[in-house]
Amino acid sequence: MRSRFTLYPIAAALAVLLGGCAVGPTYQRPLTPEVSSYREAEGWVPAAPADALERGPWWSLFGDPVLDQLAARVEVSNQNVAAAVAAYAQARALVREQRASIFPAVTLGSGATRSGSDSSNSSGSTGTTNTSGGRTGNNYQLSIGGSWEPDVWGRLGRAVDGASAGAQASAADLASAKLSAQGELAINYFSLRQLDAQKGLLEDTLAGYRRALEIAQNRYNAGIVGKTDVLQAQTQLANAQADDAGLLRQRAQLEHAIAVLVGEAPGNFSLARAAWKPSVPEVPVGVPSTLLQRRPDIAAAERRVAAANEQIGIAKSAYYPKLSLSASYGLGASRVADLFSASSMAWSLGLSAAQVLFNAGATGARVEGSEAAHAQTVARYRQTVLAAFQDVEDQLAATRVLLTQQELRRQASASADQVEQQVLNRYRSGQVGYTEVIAAQATALSARRALVQAMADRQTTAVALIQSLGGGWQAEPSP
Repeated sequence: MRSRFTLYPIAAALAVLLGGCAVGPTYQRPLTPEVSSYREAEGWVPAAPADALERGPWWSLFGDPVLDQLAARVEVSNQNVAAAVAAYAQARALVREQRASIFPAVTLGSGATRSGSDSSNSSGSTGTTNTSGGRTGNNYQLSIGGSWEPDVWGRLGRAVDGASAGAQASAADLASAKLSAQGELAINYFSLRQLDAQKGLLEDTLAGYRRALEIAQNRYNAGIVGKTDVLQAQTQLANAQADDAGLLRQRAQLEHAIAVLVGEAPGNFSLARAAWKPSVPEVPVGVPSTLLQRRPDIAAAERRVAAANEQIGIAKSAYYPKLSLSASYGLGASRVADLFSASSMAWSLGLSAAQVLFNAGATGARVEGSEAAHAQTVARYRQTVLAAFQDVEDQLAATRVLLTQQELRRQASASADQVEQQVLNRYRSGQVGYTEVIAAQATALSARRALVQAMADRQTTAVALIQSLGGGWQAEPSP
């Protein structure tokens, strides 16, 4: 018993002594291009990394109650988001599994056996004699044992750290899935509202085309113009009606896409026509360029670099011996009544070490492979950052240009409307032919539709910019 108790401090001291020998590189976040400001948005200033900031309901910046309701349903019912939630739960479970390997494993065992021999034996063991002259006996066992692998070289700790980094990457993937689904919903919703506006525009235009057809028909009946004017008016009206039917098809497709995004069957979902509010949130001048670092795809890429770094240490730990401690305490007897007597007790303690002497370079190959995998994740992380900067620059440039385009489209539409009315009046007075009326009406309709498209483009670009910045530009810390 004295030897048993002296082994405990020896084993503990050995584990403590070697516990500081963790092998492998210390993780450092890879360097990325430093950008003090965005070229396409003068006045933006640098700030501290903000990847942990609360993104909030960014869609509320557009002031549309219907969009607010739909976006809230995405987080609950979207199946891609549900899959990402399950993947995150799986990653967290893996962290707990890896962390459990740091602690000792304790097992409890029991058993009962009955054995016999064909010839009688007078050795004195407890048993019974069978009819053929042999003997049978019982044996009962009860034991408790434990084993523990000290994390001498940091392999287990690095496995836990790697799993934790993987779980953090999974959490970022979840945020990315939410942001992607909500952004897609917002773009589809604004596109649907744009089609509603286009349809209202076409309905007004169709009413004007019908009046023009009526004027041409009356002039033809009066013998003032030929049948050609009537046929041209009918052709123009039919083409516009065909365009109107095409809008219905596009709207139905967008409605079905929105239904899937909110987790409903398209047959059970509908959105009524509503007035379009082409509001676009303004980008504040003081938004920091480094706010980009909270983008979930960048966070996920960086966490995967950390996980790959831990794999290098795990691979290098194979160069060193593997130590393990074991202990057991058990009872054994031929009768249950004697199982707990002092004479039936047995115990053991063990310390073992194993070292690979030759494996034809397999360990070195694993180390080189893990280093190459780490270099690959670093390159992907840096590429993700570069692509993110490009994305923001693109959206900022589009935001600025589209604002100018919208104003020009508005001026063009107003002028085209005046030309259309003037040409129609001149046709009524017989000063011009119907061909000029058709040209003026087609130009006016095109200008109106271009204006609606420009307003819609500004909204969808605003959504894309919000996604590029990781979910808005709110700089309030999360509670």
